[in-house]
Amino acid sequence: MQLAKALIIFFVVFNLVPIALVADRKVLGRFQHRYGPNRVGPFGALQPIADIGKLVFKEQFRPATSTGWLFAVAPAISMLTAAATIAIIPFSDTVDIFGTKTGLYGLDPSIGILYAFAFGGIAFYGLMLGGWSSASKYSFLGSMRAAAQLISYEVAQGLSLMGVIMMVGSLSLVDIVQWQASHIAFFIPQFFGFIIFMVAGFAETNRAPFDLAEADAELVGGYNTEYGGGRFAAFFAAEYLNVVVVSGLIVTIFFGGWNLPWLSPPTWVDPIIVIVKMLGFVFFFIWVRATLPRLRYDQLMSLGWKILLPLATLNALVTAILVVVFS
Repeated sequence: MQLAKALIIFFVVFNLVPIALVADRKVLGRFQHRYGPNRVGPFGALQPIADIGKLVFKEQFRPATSTGWLFAVAPAISMLTAAATIAIIPFSDTVDIFGTKTGLYGLDPSIGILYAFAFGGIAFYGLMLGGWSSASKYSFLGSMRAAAQLISYEVAQGLSLMGVIMMVGSLSLVDIVQWQASHIAFFIPQFFGFIIFMVAGFAETNRAPFDLAEADAELVGGYNTEYGGGRFAAFFAAEYLNVVVVSGLIVTIFFGGWNLPWLSPPTWVDPIIVIVKMLGFVFFFIWVRATLPRLRYDQLMSLGWKILLPLATLNALVTAILVVVFS
């Protein structure tokens, strides 16, 4: 049963990646008053399959001065860490499958939030190793920027969840969703924590306006400048998989997961509710990319250290005081 659940969850989530890819191109096209892909498949829906297929069958190459095995391992690290985080995102409460009561999630560790942050930190090794092993100054600069972003934004992102953890008294994502079912969605009492977590999520996934690690106007392509073929496809897919994963974490922690306000839908609808909410945040990621210009590097660092970190600390402090007072 555990194996079957894992296969189904990974199949569903990995199929959200091409949906996010085609949505990115179609929605950006509409924002920029053009059609976007509209030739491959109905309404261009199969364009991501064509893109990935083209990249996978291209010749693999690498610079002669690169570190070969690290150059090959880096994209795999980015993919595997994003896939590992999917395992803790709950898609449903306990359901009965062929007489076995089980929840629709791969794992429910008691340290679920720490689990997600651990793999999020490991994911940056893929970017740093990819940039360093390429033996290219542009790639190296991109990887150093990625490392600086990790240090700057992961602290604020972690502190932004302290209020949620104190109110629930647990690090388990399933416990957090169940608390919201009997109380209120956390994006209301923890609004500032939600905003900080979401902004830091943009920086963690290297999405605009925080895509300084691959700034094409300055660094050609940043950490993936020297990558092509299937290895570039792995980095490309990992970015969108991370967008889906961060959207899943936002939905789970701040928007009640499978719960709907004032409604009690049947259990079989729970995964559909979670996926629809996730796709809503994927659309928001694309909307922000089409709207906001890329920040300067000093602006990116100042936002992380001078604004988000103090706000996250203040939010955790105020929440701690209120929890003690009202308990």
